[in-house]
Amino acid sequence: MDKITTVIAKEWAEVFKNKLVLFSVLFLPLILAAIPLVMLFVFRQASGSMSAELNDPEIMELAGALCTGLSAADCTIVYTLNLFVLMFMILPVAIPVTIAAYSIVGEKTTRSLEPLLATPITTAELLAAKIVAAIVPAVLATWVAFGIFLLGVRLLASPAIFGEFFAAQWLLAILVVAPLLTLLSACVAVIVSSRVSDPRVAEQLSSVVILPLILLVIGQSVGLILIDRQVILLMGLIVLVLDAGLLWLAVRLFQRETILTRWK
Repeated sequence: MDKITTVIAKEWAEVFKNKLVLFSVLFLPLILAAIPLVMLFVFRQASGSMSAELNDPEIMELAGALCTGLSAADCTIVYTLNLFVLMFMILPVAIPVTIAAYSIVGEKTTRSLEPLLATPITTAELLAAKIVAAIVPAVLATWVAFGIFLLGVRLLASPAIFGEFFAAQWLLAILVVAPLLTLLSACVAVIVSSRVSDPRVAEQLSSVVILPLILLVIGQSVGLILIDRQVILLMGLIVLVLDAGLLWLAVRLFQRETILTRWK
């Protein structure tokens, strides 16, 4: 355990020198929390002049069970903000990519990987340390950003609207599925980072894991899919299975001797 915590501390000391990583962890969550709150504030200030737009029956039809018990205006606001809340599912995928993709290939470029691999730490311990170092900041940043969003909704919206974002499906998504997505992203980034020799290539290839979530956001925005509790549960189960497989694959593909000789 001491070996893992030592590597994690070293990892954070190195990666947080990178301005892109700092932006991703500190400012990106705040931006994603602020955008829907600004929209909510605009809706609230212009509720009278926008009454026709807010009482859109097409939105009620698209939202389906999402708007049960809500007025047409509240439904439109919930459905619109729901698209932005989905962005909180992208946060735990985007942040580990910038950290974990740099974790191995970045150390190789700075020539700090060889001494690390020469220590008695096992491959499983090394990868566990690097994955934990990537997922902890991402999970905390996601939870803090969503907490800020909930606080803003509580202050700016009606209790009915606030209740929709404090419902079981979003608590499940943020508290359970988001950490699972973070682990998925970190595993993919570590696998890619151990196979390439350029940090930028590692980050670009690892970013592919964000695409399915972006497609979900687009799908709901055009009415093709509604992200409800069943979809969140299904997503969690799929990601859990993928996490188990990728953890096994990461250990299998990480060949210490091959990495050292191939990158000479």
